[in-house]
Amino acid sequence: MSNSNSNANSNANNTYNLVVLDMAGTTVADGGLVEQAFAAAARSLGEDPATMVDYVRATMGESKISVFRHLFGDESRARRANTAFEEAYGELVAGGRVSALPGAREAIERLRSEGRTVVLTTGFARVTQDAILGALGWRDLVGLTLCPADAGGRGRPYPDMVLAAFLRTGAVDSVRRIALAGDTSYDMLSGVRAGAGVVAGVLTGAHGKDALYEAGATHVLGSVAELPDVLARAEAS
Repeated sequence: MSNSNSNANSNANNTYNLVVLDMAGTTVADGGLVEQAFAAAARSLGEDPATMVDYVRATMGESKISVFRHLFGDESRARRANTAFEEAYGELVAGGRVSALPGAREAIERLRSEGRTVVLTTGFARVTQDAILGALGWRDLVGLTLCPADAGGRGRPYPDMVLAAFLRTGAVDSVRRIALAGDTSYDMLSGVRAGAGVVAGVLTGAHGKDALYEAGATHVLGSVAELPDVLARAEAS
């Protein structure tokens, strides 16, 4: 085999053709709406949200029902809180309080134009995810969107949504050819546990550089807008 053919095959095997992106904090700016909706949910159960805010911030990116199970103990109260949270967040979305982060849509469109499959994931319930997609005009932006219920019910930091994207799309032949981007430690953990080759933290959301690296980030970027260039460089190396 000639060197040129060998290099071509090597490059083909080094492509990140499945890109899994978080939504709130990574591609979507919510301006603190998660905390506001959590506060509304806590008050609906007669709880003081101020006693919970540190845990809420630390677990950004986790499935919301899992957070409520930890905070409220029993399943009934957790489900009531989760319903109240989804309703409060939905009202904020309907009020025009969410927007795309600068360069996010353009990055997704570029990734797709390069032949990559892009999947959007969230720790929210499907109804909230759909409300955000609708508010942004993103319903047809990607071919697949996933919430925890779509992947067996476990959200981050479990790898389930990343692996569901891998299995459902068939876009790559190895988990090492998955690239993931998110703004929380739990995003990073889910990518690492799924075996993704690129696990990129972004500084537009909940957690800072140190926390992202400690959770296993291979890269930390200013924003998701930088991701296409990072993947191009990784593939060229």
